[in-house]
Amino acid sequence: MNSISISKSLKNQKSQILGYMRHRSSESLELVRRTFSETQFKERAGAINKAVNETGENLLKGILQKAKKENWKNDEILPCILMITYCYYVTMIEARNDVWPYEYMTFSRRIGELWEPFCKIPFDYPTKEIEYFVPPLFSEIKAQLTKEIDDYIDTLNISTKQKDELRRYYHKVWSLVTSGEIKLELDLHFTDGNSKYNVDFKSGFGSNEKGNTNRLLMVATIYKNLEQNFKNIILVRSNEEANNHYYQTLKNSGVWEGYCGAAAYEKIAEFVGFDLKDWVQNNINWQKDFKEDTYEHFQNNNLTQYLQW
Repeated sequence: MNSISISKSLKNQKSQILGYMRHRSSESLELVRRTFSETQFKERAGAINKAVNETGENLLKGILQKAKKENWKNDEILPCILMITYCYYVTMIEARNDVWPYEYMTFSRRIGELWEPFCKIPFDYPTKEIEYFVPPLFSEIKAQLTKEIDDYIDTLNISTKQKDELRRYYHKVWSLVTSGEIKLELDLHFTDGNSKYNVDFKSGFGSNEKGNTNRLLMVATIYKNLEQNFKNIILVRSNEEANNHYYQTLKNSGVWEGYCGAAAYEKIAEFVGFDLKDWVQNNINWQKDFKEDTYEHFQNNNLTQYLQW
């Protein structure tokens, strides 16, 4: 298969897209193997990932160009984008596994890198009215709170020396909170006109999430203490029972709302008006869509848990 026709029907042409992607991937793989030796597996992996990604991006550009020209609606664009994205995920994982077989750490990390942008696609083509916003900078928030404290201290009926002492203690608290800037940007920030939502996507919670959990608690607490109506949402790919106590810490913190597995997809549908859970159930079948040897490798290495989308 050397070509593919760009149209709305691509949303139902998984086998054709996979055939096209694999043909291009095979061409790229030959070049990669001639360019890098078998011992340069990292270089081979990086090169084949880049090649497959470029093929997928070209298909996506073709769809968006056609959609703009023919004035497609979002509910016509979105299924095509999702199908192309899934197919080049399949092809990219296959090709990378051919040159450098996945193990636990690299595969769990890779799935996390793919699941987040996949879930963000419906937010780019919603059927409900939503709008992205730029998250505030920590330096701005800190300056705002500092000014409020300074103004309040100035109103107190105490000596100048006592006011200076209060300010000194206040700045000492800041120094205990952080020695630098806190990144307030999460994976997604949007508003529905009533509330502002800060959303973080997570493939799953493992044993090394302490640092990230503490940061998320601090970031959400800062948002909650601002006067604007912020809501902090964490969406997790794996089912709730598969996540450890770090997820429960966030969910029970009072500053985060947590949704796992099917509930995460339902929350996305609530926001954008598109049933991503239904799309996943009807279109994603890793076992059937992967090459047999690829899926066998994941089975033999106990990696299929990360393919529960």
